[in-house]
Amino acid sequence: MWFWIFKYILMGPFLRLIGRPKVYGLENLPTSGPAILASNHLAVVDSFYLPLVIPRRVYFLAKSEYFTGTGLKGAFQRWFFGSTGQIPIDRSGASAAAGALDAARRKLAEGELMGMYPEGTRSPDGRLYKGKTGLARLALETGVPVIPVAMKGTEDLNPPGTVIPRFARIEVHLGEPLDFSRFEGMGGNRFIERAVTDEIMYDLMRLSGQQYVDLYAADLKNSGSTPEDALREAAETAQEPPAA
Repeated sequence: MWFWIFKYILMGPFLRLIGRPKVYGLENLPTSGPAILASNHLAVVDSFYLPLVIPRRVYFLAKSEYFTGTGLKGAFQRWFFGSTGQIPIDRSGASAAAGALDAARRKLAEGELMGMYPEGTRSPDGRLYKGKTGLARLALETGVPVIPVAMKGTEDLNPPGTVIPRFARIEVHLGEPLDFSRFEGMGGNRFIERAVTDEIMYDLMRLSGQQYVDLYAADLKNSGSTPEDALREAAETAQEPPAA
């Protein structure tokens, strides 16, 4: 109930006012049944504008920090993110990632829409970064269609590090569903999962118009390097002869 109250009464009108969102390709969204919405990730508000412009409820996997705060603020965060369809996940290790996929799998089994960010984190500079294979594994195991989604303009409304939103023009582009049934039974094969992930990222690049960087965004953020320096270092490392 709270999801719809936020969408149509408490938050939706304000978000529409400051973002003036437009959605394209809505005919590509199934009217019922499960699907994975694979989106690029430019800003925190991506998770608000995507559900705002489509008629069905969307669930997202959200970092567990949103649910572990203390005091009045922590209690409000837990209530708010839970009410708006965010599912807490621990991103600290492989077992945590498996738990996140289990939570997503349950929602898909209930016929719901799962919104996922294959980059794993927000883009540090507006470019599109290498996708992680968890989404591909989920798609292969469940057999549900993957719908690429390109968010545009959210980084102008909510630049990294800002709290107060700015006026912008948001566009949400839904691509044609991707069917990976030709890989049925191949879930768990890392080469197939990488091929599926790369196909999803190619569609996102085409829809969004973003420049693609063949690096994980999280690794880049942790290193503190620029994408160019990181790519140069990776190329130099690959050219080094193996140690004797």
